[in-house]
Amino acid sequence: MTFYKITQMAATCAVVALMGSAAAAQEVTLKLGHLANEENIWHKAAMKFAEEAKTLTEGRVEVQVYPNESLGKEIDVINGMQLGTADMTITGESLQNWAPSAALLALPYGYKSLEHMDEVASGEIGAQIEAEIIANAGIRPLTYFARGPRNLSATREIKTPADLNGFKLRVPNVPIFVAAWQALGANPTPMAFSEVFTSLQNGTIEGQENPLALFKSGGFYEVQKVVNKTEHVRSWIYLTISELSWAKLSETDQAALMEAAKRTQAYERELFTADELALVADLEGRGVTFVEVDQAAFAAQARDAVIGAVAEDIRPLAEQIFNN
Repeated sequence: MTFYKITQMAATCAVVALMGSAAAAQEVTLKLGHLANEENIWHKAAMKFAEEAKTLTEGRVEVQVYPNESLGKEIDVINGMQLGTADMTITGESLQNWAPSAALLALPYGYKSLEHMDEVASGEIGAQIEAEIIANAGIRPLTYFARGPRNLSATREIKTPADLNGFKLRVPNVPIFVAAWQALGANPTPMAFSEVFTSLQNGTIEGQENPLALFKSGGFYEVQKVVNKTEHVRSWIYLTISELSWAKLSETDQAALMEAAKRTQAYERELFTADELALVADLEGRGVTFVEVDQAAFAAQARDAVIGAVAEDIRPLAEQIFNN
């Protein structure tokens, strides 16, 4: 073998080795922690995202999913994403701690329907919210998932705000929720979720408001047989990635993750729609009655209080949502 051929072979081997090391350097493992359990559709969506990410990047990006707060509580994971010790999570209005406009994700009576919410989330206002989250929190929303609307449960029908006079109900410790129910004439009481069942049972409160999934998992159907379809809060939640982790990805893999997120959103929406129908059927089978209410009357009475409860600099956006 000539010296030239030996040199050429050595050069070829060197190039192959360099290419191999470059490919290896692009391989990334992303840790995705969230609060839901393995049966929850958010977890199923997270697993779908992991599958799509692996396929679309030809194995260069592996997403490891950690359910049940096993990577930490929501705020802890967000802090970890900012420090570089975690990569991804599913989060929503908690981001208002950094980006005030994230409060608009769960605006009482701001969204008239799922379709209206989709228009806002995927439109100009949604883009503004996402830009603020990226700039202030160092976290990038990749896509969003719809959440089940919150409904008011009671032992009787409540069809108009007049039926709420002094009605004692539990609300989470969210100021805008308290303001909305006070404006509607009720007596809202912030309380830990773990205390709700006993408080309903002993009459400390007359009702509570939550999505159907939590109404069922909390066992509230055992002590409350009426769900009044107030649907007062429609909201969405983001599948997010740390900007630090995003920067480690090539443009090709960033594009692949965006496509994976798009596919995941479509998959999650199918699960969400089926889940909401299944919850109604299941609860009706347990003796729960669903009552149609005058949602327009509730929304009109709550509007000014809700807008007044958001931060002053985002009130114009809140008004725009209500007027849309």
